[in-house]
Amino acid sequence: MAEVQNAIYRAGLRDRPVDDALVRERYLDVADSVACTVADREGLVLGFQSLRRSWPGNPYDVPEGWGIIGTHVHPDVGRSGIGRRLFAISLSAAKASGLRSIDASIGADNGPALAYYSAMGFIPYRQTDGVIPHRLDL
Repeated sequence: MAEVQNAIYRAGLRDRPVDDALVRERYLDVADSVACTVADREGLVLGFQSLRRSWPGNPYDVPEGWGIIGTHVHPDVGRSGIGRRLFAISLSAAKASGLRSIDASIGADNGPALAYYSAMGFIPYRQTDGVIPHRLDL
């Protein structure tokens, strides 16, 4: 999972590299996780999607009762349907957990992510400095 994010960083679509400890802290060892789904081929992680329940004081300013989603697909396999398959699982988990809406806070300069979330039905709902938060109401 760290390698996927670091490949995204090397492609210029992420601000900084990560290590395994940070991935565990942000995506695996979280109490507010709704779903964290990994796509792999023969043991090689191709991408993953994390869906967490928002928490008070979250860094994205997402209201409580919403979900916060993050999608990470290795640039070498982008546009191959991995993101769509990951989202089908996350959407089902979001509905089952009673989330009202899902936020995807996307860097304004991340064209692939903006296109992906738009294709999944997310719409922009506010703009902050350098980030365009999108929402999907359930």
